[in-house]
Amino acid sequence: MNQRELPPGIDEPVFAEPWQAEAFALTVALHEKGLFSWGEWAEALSAEVKRQDASDDGHDYYEHWLAALEKLLVSKGVAPTAEVDALAAAWERAAHATPHGKPILLENDPQR
Repeated sequence: MNQRELPPGIDEPVFAEPWQAEAFALTVALHEKGLFSWGEWAEALSAEVKRQDASDDGHDYYEHWLAALEKLLVSKGVAPTAEVDALAAAWERAAHATPHGKPILLENDPQR
């Protein structure tokens, strides 16, 4: 039996951070629930990764992924912009308040 050589980096993790995997899974779940089509998703994500402030090396890809998802949630009327922004700010504060190596939990937001 001939074994094909695997591409370089195949053993590397797909996601650099757990939140990236969660954003990916949430996007798939929302699509499966019919919130948006893959065409709509591709258009939203494409607009984000083509932004002028996007990095050339793609290290911010999942930040753009999250921004695309947030904009779709707003455009579909799932969550108003103010709610999305407030929740994003709460997660940011929780991340800064969480000790290194510990899971980031929304309860860690000092303003909650």
